[in-house]
Amino acid sequence: MPNYRRNFIPGATYFFTVTLLDRRADTLTKHIDLLRDTLRKVRATRPFHIDAWAVLPDHMHAVWTLPPGDADYSGRWRAIKTHFSKGLPQSEAWSARRSGERGIWQRRFWEHTIRDEIDYARHVDYVHINPVKHGLVASVCDWPYSTFHRYVASGVYPPDWAWGREANWLEGKRNA
Repeated sequence: MPNYRRNFIPGATYFFTVTLLDRRADTLTKHIDLLRDTLRKVRATRPFHIDAWAVLPDHMHAVWTLPPGDADYSGRWRAIKTHFSKGLPQSEAWSARRSGERGIWQRRFWEHTIRDEIDYARHVDYVHINPVKHGLVASVCDWPYSTFHRYVASGVYPPDWAWGREANWLEGKRNA
């Protein structure tokens, strides 16, 4: 078994990818209200700032900033996964793993510690362009499950950000 090493820096900003076990499922968008309620509950007891987030049918990308003195993002993800899984209807498809465990999620998640402002901007852009990258919409503004709309409202992005430039961005050229 691989030796997974996590970088725990209190108060740091992190990029995450969290994925369902069944990559063909639409569970996250189908149950978006449950996911939103789960996030509210977890953040009420274990606060963190959501810098960026995009929920796709089978996975999600997020950029979080943790409170000063706190580096426990793993505990927060465990709580989110647990509350969401327990809130799903019993009829929801799932894979059996161990006795009593609902195999909805891939066991681990991808984490990256944000290094600087450029790294931050690239990861926030990546979060927001991801629905286009996966062919779910033609324009970033058309995806409803994203903090992109918050960024437009605050003037960070224009509503037509990245329109027609996705190919360049995906090849590593950031569209500012």
